[in-house]
Amino acid sequence: MNGSIKTAEPRRLYQQIADQIRVLIQGGQFPAGARLPAERELAQQLGVSRPSLREALIALEIDGSVEIRMGSGIYVTAEPDRRPWQSGSMGESPLELMQARAAVEGAVILLAAARITPETLRSLRQTLDQMRTEIAEGRKALDLDRLFHLTIASQSGNSVLAHIVGDLFDERHSPMSAQIRVRFETPQTWGAALAEHEAIYTALETRNPLLAQAMMHAHLEESKQRWMNHETR
Repeated sequence: MNGSIKTAEPRRLYQQIADQIRVLIQGGQFPAGARLPAERELAQQLGVSRPSLREALIALEIDGSVEIRMGSGIYVTAEPDRRPWQSGSMGESPLELMQARAAVEGAVILLAAARITPETLRSLRQTLDQMRTEIAEGRKALDLDRLFHLTIASQSGNSVLAHIVGDLFDERHSPMSAQIRVRFETPQTWGAALAEHEAIYTALETRNPLLAQAMMHAHLEESKQRWMNHETR
């Protein structure tokens, strides 16, 4: 035997839930044009959490099986646009990513706070000022958001951790995370994120590692809640 045999990648929870809904659609329980039950009802029917169901619905929207109409509901498409997404290609679970980021960046910022320098603080201050300008002009400051987090990670002095932070952040470009950004990011959510970044900066400026860690955890938790609690109807 050669070493080229690949094991099948386990399907993520949101993919498994999406599969269940596809079976219901294909079986005629939810015909073309029909509106799916409300999230709470559908989650109970499938025996899953609402956050995981929401990820599954986003995945189904990406592959063209459903259409999410904000304020109205989720509808089965009349002619599904079957896109060639391979297993796993939609990206990691955004919920799990935020949990991972909280664990990693919570540890990283403790190291960074102990090593913070005036030069790094000036760099962070400049990034926040640029973010404020971008948001005020109606633009999404994703690159500056990344720079803020990567600057802190680099200050930790651990290049491996800094690389992990970058990789986790860049998962925001996956189809799953990108679709969630389209659906749930607004000038208001960006304004809230900026305020949370300011709180992180203040904790670093006062060289308070535990407060910096708490503010980082709060920011990532709020980021998760902003889309988890957004109703599609």
